[in-house]
Amino acid sequence: MDSSLPPAEELVLVDRELARLDARRAQLLARRDWLLRVLYAPVAAPAAPRPAAEATPRSAQNVLLTLGGVLLTVAAVAFTLVSWGSMGIGGRAAVLGVVTSAALLAPVALLRKGLRSTAESVAALGLVLTLLDAYALHRVALPETDALGYTASAAAVLAAVWAAYGAALTGLRVPLPAAVAAAQLPLPLGVLAAGGGVLSFAWAALATAVLDLALARRTGPAPVRISAFVTAGALGGWALLTGLALSAGTPLRAAPLLLACTAVLLYVAVRTAPAALPTAALAGLALIAAAGGPLRTALPEVWAVPGYALCAVVLAAVALRVRVGSAALRAVARSSAAAVRRGLAGAGGGVLALALAWALPPVATGLLAPLARTTAPWSGEHADPLLDGYPATAPLVLLLAAAALAAVPRRWARCGALALAWALLTALPVSLELPYPATLALLLLTAGAALGTAVRPSLATRGLPAPAEDAAPAEAVAWLAFAGGLGSALGAVALGLDVRAATFAVLGAVLALFAGAAVLGTGARRIVAACGAVLAAAGLVGAGAVAAHASAAVTGLVLLTVPAATAGVGAWLGRRPVAPAVEGAGAAVALCALGLTVERPALSALALALCGVLAAATAVRPERRPVASWAAAVLFLLAAWVRLAVWEVTTPEAYTLPVTVPALAVGVLRRRRDPEASSWTAYGPGLAVTLLPSLLAAWTDPQWARPLLLGLGALAVTLLGARFRLQALLVLGGAVLALDGLHELAPYVVQAVGALPRWLPPALAGLLLLAVGATYEQRLRDARRLRERLGRMH
Repeated sequence: MDSSLPPAEELVLVDRELARLDARRAQLLARRDWLLRVLYAPVAAPAAPRPAAEATPRSAQNVLLTLGGVLLTVAAVAFTLVSWGSMGIGGRAAVLGVVTSAALLAPVALLRKGLRSTAESVAALGLVLTLLDAYALHRVALPETDALGYTASAAAVLAAVWAAYGAALTGLRVPLPAAVAAAQLPLPLGVLAAGGGVLSFAWAALATAVLDLALARRTGPAPVRISAFVTAGALGGWALLTGLALSAGTPLRAAPLLLACTAVLLYVAVRTAPAALPTAALAGLALIAAAGGPLRTALPEVWAVPGYALCAVVLAAVALRVRVGSAALRAVARSSAAAVRRGLAGAGGGVLALALAWALPPVATGLLAPLARTTAPWSGEHADPLLDGYPATAPLVLLLAAAALAAVPRRWARCGALALAWALLTALPVSLELPYPATLALLLLTAGAALGTAVRPSLATRGLPAPAEDAAPAEAVAWLAFAGGLGSALGAVALGLDVRAATFAVLGAVLALFAGAAVLGTGARRIVAACGAVLAAAGLVGAGAVAAHASAAVTGLVLLTVPAATAGVGAWLGRRPVAPAVEGAGAAVALCALGLTVERPALSALALALCGVLAAATAVRPERRPVASWAAAVLFLLAAWVRLAVWEVTTPEAYTLPVTVPALAVGVLRRRRDPEASSWTAYGPGLAVTLLPSLLAAWTDPQWARPLLLGLGALAVTLLGARFRLQALLVLGGAVLALDGLHELAPYVVQAVGALPRWLPPALAGLLLLAVGATYEQRLRDARRLRERLGRMH
């Protein structure tokens, strides 16, 4: 680069020019930023949020058109009803004609322009105006015409006009459904106008419903078919309800109507698969009412419920077994035939269930009445019947239902049949008012049959398909039958208490039944039956003692023969699962026997001793040794204590030594088997039982013999503990010996303290504290050594 200036000067000029350019650049950049902010400020500013639309244009339009149509309709009605009289006949006719014609013709032009919603609103207004025209015509031109007849005729005319109008203007959706609604009135109102009653009105409603169904089955606009279905359901339901109501009073007149309703409902069920099940159920109810009503009139009143139950069973049986025969009919009803059968069977089952509910009171009375005793046992008197005058036909319903369920090859049906058979046998004595011996015999027969079925459930499940012959239905049947047998046996025992001979006969029969169920049964039912047999045997023994005029205590002693027998049976059964249950039931009887002997302590001691002997004999068996041995020890101890109380022995050692001696013997045996066992576990309980009560007695005994003997005994225990290094003996013996010695020195200490000055005890206490403080460390060391020595003992 050539230059006339020296390099130093030229460098200075270049630096100055660059500095000037930098300053200008900064100025221009600042200006540029300001211009950008000015130009784009309105765009960058945050815009206010636009509120969201809460309604679509179409919904707003529909609201406006609807409100407009409603307002015009209100205006037309007001004009017709209020302002009508201020115009002449010509003016009135001209106004209505012009307005109605305009309202009916306007939708034509509106549809051509594509304003369908507006056309719908105006057309609806035109239909309302035709109603007003009909009303006005009756008021002005035909005032003497019967209102019902005119309304029926007007409805027919309006239905035809509206149907033609809707067919001509296919773009409108309102006229055709409105025509369907208007067509519901002519026939029912015409019947009423002709003087028909409730039954005729129901027939007219049913006929109209049939026409509606025919219209609904045709292919056409959906609103028309929906309207026809709805109106058919309303009028058909009214006809069905009317028929059911009339069947209660005049069943012969209602039967044809109910049969017609049945036919219509079955047609709907076959043709309409989604509604097949509920519609068929309604058809079944109508058919049962149609058949049962006339049957009720032909039979006495007590046969009414069995008659309906018979109709229900027949319907359910036919519905479950019928098959669609015609090929064409099968093609039509392929999708709904099964639902129709289930609906009809369900209707029969529902009516039968209601009949069973009506038949249950005799069952409950037969089961519970013997338990609600109102007479004294063995009085020879019997309680009055609780269901006086109840229909004697109730067992027929139970028999019919049991037979119907037994014919169904299903496990649930067989269980239901079994339960109903038991209910039938339980209700018969009440319904037939059987005499006392027959009632007892029937109860025992029911218990025997039920327990036999529980033992052999295959008797009740015979004939079922092979998959049902598994363990689970057999268990269900067995337990159901077993529960019924228990209930009947309990009722028989309760009823047998009315007469002495009956008590023995019933208890003997129940004992035989439960013993047989225990021998032949399996599982938990065998155990329950065995316990029931033990209780029945106890009842026999107790009844025999009472019959012999034995006292309660003597009866308790006699009852001990039952646990003795159960102990023998348990030994014979060995380790079988039923053995503990038998022995447990015997133990429960033994507890009751001990409770009966409480009033006579001498006999109570004897009973406790006998129970101890039974427990000791049971303890010989290895599987019962732990529990039975402890039970025997406790029973023998209680027997000894009760006997001592009878002898009025108050010396505590007489009660404690019988516990201490065997307890120490057990401790010695324990230590021999397990040398590591603690002396507290082996000897502590036995020593404490005697030493502690004797110590308490010694502190209140003014004589010198007990404290001396207690001191000698405690000294011997202490020495033995020191000799064999046994911690329990050393601690218990030493503590009792020290307390016993303190008791002997206490009077003298009290006497000496009373003779000393009052300042001497505090002084002595202070000196003692000083001495203890002076030798504190040595005492701690000695105490630690003593603790270690005791710790090395067992």
